[in-house]
Amino acid sequence: MARTVKTFACAACGSVFPKWAGRCEACGAWNTLEEQTATRSLPGGMKDSTRRAAAKLEFVGLEGKTPPPPRVPSTIAEFDRVLGGGLVPASVVLLGGDPGIGKSTLLLQASAALGRAGQRVLYISGEESIDQIRLRAARLGLSKAPVELAAATQIGDIIASIGQCPDTALVVIDSIQTMWTEGVDSAPGSVTQVRAAAFELIRAAKTQGFALLLVGHVTKEGALAGPRVLEHMVDVVLHFEGDRGHQFRILRGIKNRFGATDEIGVFEMTGAGLSEVANPSALFLAERRGNVSGSAVFAGLEGSRPVLVELQCLLSANPGGSPRRSVIGWDSGRLSMLLAVLETRCGLKLAMNDVYLNVAGGLRVNEPAADLAVAAALISAAMDVPTDPEMIFFGEIGLSGELRQVAQAELRLKEGAKLGFVHAAAPKRVAGGAGKISVPKSLSLVEIGHLADLVGVVTAGKRPGQKKECE
Repeated sequence: MARTVKTFACAACGSVFPKWAGRCEACGAWNTLEEQTATRSLPGGMKDSTRRAAAKLEFVGLEGKTPPPPRVPSTIAEFDRVLGGGLVPASVVLLGGDPGIGKSTLLLQASAALGRAGQRVLYISGEESIDQIRLRAARLGLSKAPVELAAATQIGDIIASIGQCPDTALVVIDSIQTMWTEGVDSAPGSVTQVRAAAFELIRAAKTQGFALLLVGHVTKEGALAGPRVLEHMVDVVLHFEGDRGHQFRILRGIKNRFGATDEIGVFEMTGAGLSEVANPSALFLAERRGNVSGSAVFAGLEGSRPVLVELQCLLSANPGGSPRRSVIGWDSGRLSMLLAVLETRCGLKLAMNDVYLNVAGGLRVNEPAADLAVAAALISAAMDVPTDPEMIFFGEIGLSGELRQVAQAELRLKEGAKLGFVHAAAPKRVAGGAGKISVPKSLSLVEIGHLADLVGVVTAGKRPGQKKECE
């Protein structure tokens, strides 16, 4: 005989508790515990899996002869770049993003591209009807693509139907929050339903060998909705981000068991759907004006791709009240640190100014190598002197004002030289510290050891150091 046991699961992290509470003890989120029911066998039954006969495990060594997993390219280069070269059979990809950002458009274009390449693709929607999907396909010019559509939400029906479709290469589920299974007594979108539905779909993908692409909703903070265990169950986690006021969209890899993380793919939203951006640096700098103070070009790195982006800073006097710090596309805490370092180590008076910092183009910069470019933009805005329009900046700044080395300096320098920049401001150790690097002949490297040197570079055109030849 079995009895029903009530438990409470956190919608943010998936932790389970025996009773309800206003705050999750595991992750600290408020009002996220949801009731769920489970069937537990009584001690007399003893049918639990812990009572079965133990099986002997076979242990093997680390060395093996398993070949790398095969890839199924989608023919969309930016999408394949983030995946690591294409979809891996029997892999599971979770795609999240804000509402209206273009997730369904991206998946429909990727499905059509795979279908045209001769692969069998099943597109299952729980949010839209088949007619709505056809309208989008007609708008994107994909009506003739060989993609098989279905509108369903019941997991049992979906898995049974997939099993009757041999040679399936990709199954798209839009979205996992709309799916439900009969074995769970809770509403679709709840922690229990999302976890159970995802488990059944993932098990089918691993068993039958097709790639599974799940669409996930996001919370108002931008994190993937549902239990956090969902991100651990899948092989790849992608975030589709961007400001709907900009035409650029960034597909960012957060987790990838088959490739590098932090890779990005850049798309441009047009009337005919998403188009690839092969050279994002040129696009991000297309509308840049080099004779305006408070602007500096940062040579960044997103995964294995170098990206040049413009950082803009504006200072406004605020004699009374609390000064405002507004940041778009960067870490606000790091901006506060840089302001303190500039005041303490360089003598700049910035405390009574409102500071506005923006990363042009809608890209979000996460690496500390942007410190030097942000500092250059702040100094330029404070002194009302434009930076050198033919100079790029990269380097990490310490609390004492020293410049620290950053990774992949050669890639950053080559990208700057490719786009026509002739000067690069970087930490001294890049040129003469740990190991030698190759500097393009068309690029003059300006070595900066302290923020005081940067003030001289920005305000007076003083350039400590000399041109470095290729080594």
